[in-house]
Amino acid sequence: MRLLPSGDAGLLVELDDLDAVLALHRTLAADPPAGVLDVVPASRTVLLVLDPAATTVGTVAAAVRAARPTAADRAGGELVELPVVYDGEDLADVGELLGCSPAEVVTRHTGTEWTVAFGGFAPGFGYLTAADGGWDVPRRSTPRTRVPAGAVALAGEFSGVYPRESPGGWQLLGHTDTAVFDLHREPAALLRPGVRVRFVDAR
Repeated sequence: MRLLPSGDAGLLVELDDLDAVLALHRTLAADPPAGVLDVVPASRTVLLVLDPAATTVGTVAAAVRAARPTAADRAGGELVELPVVYDGEDLADVGELLGCSPAEVVTRHTGTEWTVAFGGFAPGFGYLTAADGGWDVPRRSTPRTRVPAGAVALAGEFSGVYPRESPGGWQLLGHTDTAVFDLHREPAALLRPGVRVRFVDAR
């Protein structure tokens, strides 16, 4: 664990892997140190945003060092089901990468329970991980200039849903009509850290 100040109102905790991030985030989110306003996980870091009027980076750092992270219970979060039409342009390529047919990719993707590990890239974009692993799909060698909103994709160990049209280099499996980010909804982001996701074949 490496602790670094992030400006005058943040502490960045660098960790060895995603499991360590999930464990520390679970512990600190459940019982944040005094003066901490937000706890934000990423793939290898946890950022603590603090109120400089209520605490100091040093005090928060001491609290983090004293924390006893517990393994994240991936089965305990809210469950969201997302209907997907598996018509993605990269479905056949993903099958080749994984050594199976496109139909088997769909069966594996829908048969896996995913958990949102963290958010990033764009508002509402959740990085989903599979508890049993088994997914390691490289990004496309040439990113697309336009990926439509609702595209369901894979990259590395993660699956995700594009919340809006944007450039992107993930492998496209299909699309969902479910809005994963909606400013008129509370909460706006459907895929928040800890939420479990099951993809359902809409066909």
